[in-house]
Amino acid sequence: MHGPAMSGWLLMALCGVTGAYCLLRMRGGTAEERRTARDEAVMGFGMAAMAAPAAVFPPPVWGWAVYVVLFGAAALRGLWFARRRGHHLHHLVGSLAMVYMASVMAPGSGTAAHGAGGAHGGHQMTQVAGGVPLLTGMLLVYYAAYVLRSGTRLIPVAAAGPAEGRIGNSWGARPELALACRLTMGIAMFAMLLTL
Repeated sequence: MHGPAMSGWLLMALCGVTGAYCLLRMRGGTAEERRTARDEAVMGFGMAAMAAPAAVFPPPVWGWAVYVVLFGAAALRGLWFARRRGHHLHHLVGSLAMVYMASVMAPGSGTAAHGAGGAHGGHQMTQVAGGVPLLTGMLLVYYAAYVLRSGTRLIPVAAAGPAEGRIGNSWGARPELALACRLTMGIAMFAMLLTL
């Protein structure tokens, strides 16, 4: 990830803790809840690895291809499950955003830019920071809306307090923490897109 090392460390820690909490959520609930928690854990750990400061942990050249393959497969899986549940559309967008960021951040990636005096008929390849501006902007708008929507959904759940019979439940079974987990990953994705 481009940008200051401190923000990379903070994002890495935030996404890593979120991924670990998602693993904890996999211990209970329905099959659908466990599947969602697993998808979110993969996203959290993938974001943590991608956010690691490159100056300290330079990713291997092949690492970006692994991200593209891993999150490309996650996108296909999200597309398959989106037929039944709308929440998987968010997983699909998140996976595609990770594929996009990995493609943009890979060494030697670039987009064609017109330049004078190039070796190939006046065209040369140059690195464009931020990837495709329109696509990056659309993803930023999506995640800004997602964060605002998730935040407003979290307030009533947190204000209601623990429901009857839920006091003894484990940390993984608390719906407000699952919402906070999704909100955290949305904020982290927004921050990562800003630093492209």
